[in-house]
Amino acid sequence: MESNFFTFIKPYITFIDGGHFFRKPFSWLYVVMAILSLLIPIVVLYRAVDGGVLDLPGKVVLVFVLFWIILAFAGWVGFQQWWDRRTKVGITSIEGDDFTATPAFSHFIQTLGEWIGTWLGLVGFGYALLSTIFLGNSGGYLTMQLGVPYLSSGPMAIITMPIYGFLIVVFSRFLSEQIRALASIANN
Repeated sequence: MESNFFTFIKPYITFIDGGHFFRKPFSWLYVVMAILSLLIPIVVLYRAVDGGVLDLPGKVVLVFVLFWIILAFAGWVGFQQWWDRRTKVGITSIEGDDFTATPAFSHFIQTLGEWIGTWLGLVGFGYALLSTIFLGNSGGYLTMQLGVPYLSSGPMAIITMPIYGFLIVVFSRFLSEQIRALASIANN
């Protein structure tokens, strides 16, 4: 019963079982996330201009411009993270492994956590520092204008934002390594 009628989907099943079915779309997702990293500063700039941030007092505009430079830098760093990792997700498993989706998903968790943690560390610290220096107690006003209430100002935020970012990177790396270890044990 090895006729084409019963085996015509065999190449598709082999494609799934070999892991390409999972790794290739994840690499596409990484490209989308890289582009998204570049678009975030542009969207924030558009929303800020549309929301009237440039009509606010000079020191608020100065903080926004400096903050946007930090945001654009964080966007570029995030782009590079996703762009670099898009090639590495393709080698998360090898032909013949029984578990191919788990390592690819684990790699995504790791990269997502590194991206969020790095972004929060850079942008959170930058905003906290700039708003504390230039705006003092009214630093929260700009976050309301920008629509990003999770950013805060003050000496405590200057200290905690990089720590939060670091902890997110560590936790996502730990979680992904645990998942990958289980898949590795299962594959061996």
